[in-house]
Amino acid sequence: MKEPYELEWVDVAALIEAVKLAESIKPSQQAKRDSFRKFGVLGTRRDPPLTSIFYNIMLRLGLIDNLVREFSGVSNPLLLDANLRAALRVFIGLMVFNKERVRFRELEKIKNKVSKYLSEVSHPFVGMWFWDLVDELVGYEYRPRTIEEELTLKYLLPAWYVKKMRELIGEEEADALFKSFLKTPKISVRVNTLKASVEEVLRELTESGARDLEVSQIVPTVIKFKGPFNFDKSRLLREGKVVIQEEPAALAAILLDPKPGQVVVDLAAAPGGKTELIGELMKNEGVIYAFDVDSRRIDRMRKLLSRAGVTIVKIHEKDGREAPKIVGEEIADRVLVDPPCSSDGTLMKNHDLRWRLMENDVSKLAQLQYELLLAGLKILKPGGYLLYSTCSLLKEQNEDVIQRVLKKKKAEIVPIKGPYAEGFLPGTMRAWPHKHNTIGFFYALLTKR
Repeated sequence: MKEPYELEWVDVAALIEAVKLAESIKPSQQAKRDSFRKFGVLGTRRDPPLTSIFYNIMLRLGLIDNLVREFSGVSNPLLLDANLRAALRVFIGLMVFNKERVRFRELEKIKNKVSKYLSEVSHPFVGMWFWDLVDELVGYEYRPRTIEEELTLKYLLPAWYVKKMRELIGEEEADALFKSFLKTPKISVRVNTLKASVEEVLRELTESGARDLEVSQIVPTVIKFKGPFNFDKSRLLREGKVVIQEEPAALAAILLDPKPGQVVVDLAAAPGGKTELIGELMKNEGVIYAFDVDSRRIDRMRKLLSRAGVTIVKIHEKDGREAPKIVGEEIADRVLVDPPCSSDGTLMKNHDLRWRLMENDVSKLAQLQYELLLAGLKILKPGGYLLYSTCSLLKEQNEDVIQRVLKKKKAEIVPIKGPYAEGFLPGTMRAWPHKHNTIGFFYALLTKR
């Protein structure tokens, strides 16, 4: 058994800051990098073990928040001061769910510093209460008290999601799916063919210390390798020779099959990975209208497109549902509708996301997806192609949305035959984490009557 990692004050401070930032900065990997950079941890020997501890905390955030409620007496941890909330999450995560993996070098000193800080930024009583709570956590043993808590502890997923996926694919296969969510996936990058070749990128990644490199059999420009990898120092990323993107996401743009000179509309484009690939496939000839409402993600898209050298994108900071009024109807040869979704197909990469999955959000997202799809069909020329894709595994956001559109008799399915598995609606396709060793994804290709 490995020796427990010895935590110093700076380690705990970096973890608290990372957990706090992860509430507002997505993905949580970026929040972790920002915090670790601030506290001088990034790129040091302390980075890998602390990264592992951070993800372990985020993976158990739902269980941790149950204990936050229990100890604090609040109905919702979000009612607490953000600094206190982050400190509670870290200390419960460390002292209850990581007690075999870590030990504190000077617990009294660390407890004193955190308590003093919380008193300064919040209220003196808060620091005193936190001090007493840390003493209470010493020796605390967590045991689930309900069936829901048992399911949550077993799968590290919300109980409603466990039940829903069991209904969809059966208990045995759902069990395999949930286990795949706990595996550490390889890092995936896609080669920007406007600037580099696969061979060139493979060579440079090898020289940079990337391990176990593998070229995708599905998308030959996607390279997978084992982490960790410091993208902050990567010349390949800085010069736009690679884009961080998963194989199924890249395949979406390829299935759309955009051609040079065409008019393409992307109705939920930011942060721009698929938009950029569409521009590559069009060889920078034609025009892409990219819509999104998230200004931060749009900023990331602008930087990505600039690095990658894709120059044919016209960005509209507007809701994609307004696109027919802005660019006109029946003007597009190709339309991509990759709408906001619950993103549960990416849980192995985004550990904290599982605790943001809310059952009552599913129907709201499905309605937004349906409305974006109808807007996309208005923009599409007769005979043109529209690809609908999500990184959700929930049928309500995939096949059910497509069936609603098909009932309006304004479009028909163009069958997709592989490389992944057929969906629950003939002609559609699904990538499954436990079957295809990748993130979960859904695809439906439509043409306008």
